[in-house]
Amino acid sequence: MGLPHRPVALHEHAIEEIRYIRDTMERAGAFTAVPGWGGLGAGLIAVAAGALAAMQTTGDRWLMVWLAAAALAVAVGLLATLRKAKAAGVSLLNAPGRRFLMGFTPPLAAGVVLTVVLGRDQHLHALPGVWLLLYGTGVVAGGASSVRVVPVMGLCFMIAGVAALFSPAGWGNWFLVAGFGGLQILFGLIIARRYGG
Repeated sequence: MGLPHRPVALHEHAIEEIRYIRDTMERAGAFTAVPGWGGLGAGLIAVAAGALAAMQTTGDRWLMVWLAAAALAVAVGLLATLRKAKAAGVSLLNAPGRRFLMGFTPPLAAGVVLTVVLGRDQHLHALPGVWLLLYGTGVVAGGASSVRVVPVMGLCFMIAGVAALFSPAGWGNWFLVAGFGGLQILFGLIIARRYGG
């Protein structure tokens, strides 16, 4: 003869159901902390970097300008993401946020490695296309767990990257301005207006 079965109280059952629903919605939700204003800021940094990079007399100086701009844009984007997530009461480590990062960061890591190799071997002409293509790939992959406009933005970056790779080397700086400047500004404004900052 077994122990008597204790009936589950109604409020305990309700709490379990709410927990299950919340967890399911979190797993299925979209990552909404992609910052439009941060994208706009990063785009403005890229426009300034493109103008400054065009004045450099050596490839190494050109590369240093763009690397400094990238570091500044990453800082702006990260701060804007943290601010937007805090304002929305969203954790960056929830399931959609983790999925976004899992898709976004590997292509960027590949871009860092390729930058070191191509820079070391003085193949600077390939960097604009590589950067745009891999950034776009990361945005598409990470954006699969975000709002619809994010993967569209990534696809535009990928197209710009492919075009840069098959264009004359002297056009690379202007592809970077068009992509990291123009596309970031355009999509930053769209995201800010439609998805709250």
